Amino acid sequence: MKDTLYAPLPLSLYNQLAQIKLLVCDVDGVFSDGRIYLGNNSEELKAFHTRDGYGVKALVSHGVEVAVITGRRSKIVEDRMKALNVAHIIQGEENKQQALSALMATLSLTSAQVAAVGDDMPDTGIFRHADIKIAVNDAHPMVIHQANWVTQTRGGFGAVREISDTLLQAQGNLGGIQGASV
Repeated sequence: MKDTLYAPLPLSLYNQLAQIKLLVCDVDGVFSDGRIYLGNNSEELKAFHTRDGYGVKALVSHGVEVAVITGRRSKIVEDRMKALNVAHIIQGEENKQQALSALMATLSLTSAQVAAVGDDMPDTGIFRHADIKIAVNDAHPMVIHQANWVTQTRGGFGAVREISDTLLQAQGNLGGIQGASV
């Protein structure tokens, strides 16, 4: 086992994290708590955690690509991800497996270089192309069963930051995080 900031991980899994070049995440239930707030005038609201944003910016600044693949379309998601310098924003995609496969081909990546994060059954499609399969702490039990890492933190409450910090630690870059929280 290897100690991390959050919890010990199996050494083999920790060593695999050093090879990750792409972190691909679902949005609802991973970056947010999974709830969608709808107002009387059809406005949609989501809450995002600033620590997750800081972790994403740290990953990007250290050369790890970040992508989101989500089945819903939302300007809120696009605006938030652009603010975090996420280069790969794929929305309205019900076939997440196919979307990730195409992205991996574009980036010339293998499954050993990809970590995927999800919380519900539609996210298991991205698990098929990633050697590191991560479920947030409050994910659906069937997703947790397929994951080889379950975060200590719930989706929308810093789970992405936990993943970012652990990836950076495994890659020897945890101490080099700088910049503003967003």
